[in-house]
Amino acid sequence: MANPYLQHLKSSKSLITSYEAVRAGFVALALEKNRRATPFIAQARALKYAANKANTPNGLLKIPEIQPALLTAAGVSDKAKNHLRDADKRVAIKELIKNFLEPAGVDFVEELVFRFLLTRGDTLGGSMRNIGGFLAQKKLTRSIIAYLRLTGRKCLWLHSQNDAWNELNEEDADTEIHLRGLYWNANHNHRTLLYNLTIPITKNNVDLSLFNCSPNELTREILRTPSIYVALGELKGGIDPAGADEHWKTARTAILRIQEAFAKYGLKPSLFFIGAAIEAKMATEIWQMLKQKKIENAANLTVEDQIASIASWFCNL
Repeated sequence: MANPYLQHLKSSKSLITSYEAVRAGFVALALEKNRRATPFIAQARALKYAANKANTPNGLLKIPEIQPALLTAAGVSDKAKNHLRDADKRVAIKELIKNFLEPAGVDFVEELVFRFLLTRGDTLGGSMRNIGGFLAQKKLTRSIIAYLRLTGRKCLWLHSQNDAWNELNEEDADTEIHLRGLYWNANHNHRTLLYNLTIPITKNNVDLSLFNCSPNELTREILRTPSIYVALGELKGGIDPAGADEHWKTARTAILRIQEAFAKYGLKPSLFFIGAAIEAKMATEIWQMLKQKKIENAANLTVEDQIASIASWFCNL
């Protein structure tokens, strides 16, 4: 298809993110943060119930089931726990009791729960740093799956936790949460999509990579074969306008690096960009790259029709 972006873009202005979309994006982030915080709140309530069995801060040491939570309250992250010996863990807990729980007096349980949530909050904050990317991947995946189902194509999906390819069922409403790849057939050609893959051609991570092969054929050796790549794209889900320009610079550099790397082999895979926060200056630059054929397609993630259009194009490559 000549200039596929013209199916959903009329000018650079079509790419600009509206105020309403930015507002909706921030609300979505807040809701997702609350969703992810729910297990931590439940853990804190369970900790408070168990800790109330102790009459003194030192009595907490006699409750086996809360020892991991005491370590968390001491400020030790889950990752750090794996590098500490049991003796070091006990020292950390005793320091927590001596320096913070005993000074709290009769309110030592409340102090314990507060410090537990403080550490869990840091954990949540770390996971939230890439929440924009997670939500973006989820939204795009949902649109791709919708098109594949609409056209009656059989589809397989790659589970991020066990690296197993499974058939995509109608009732799998939350599949995109754990999905790391998709497979389908396009015009009798195999198509395998992988997210967040470091490709040997550029030695850099690429957000979306589409291959002309089945999952079984996708070996490390195949990844080094330039002709196997059908399309590569950058997906930036951050909604904050303040960080939009920086995200675009990163994506643009990645796209140009891909273009140069494949040009050495006389190849030109389809390159594209999808972003949530697109400001006017960015939109102009993206539009120019489209007209100059440096990229083949682009879309604003917050505009449903644009995502539906680029998903249709992508599935038919």
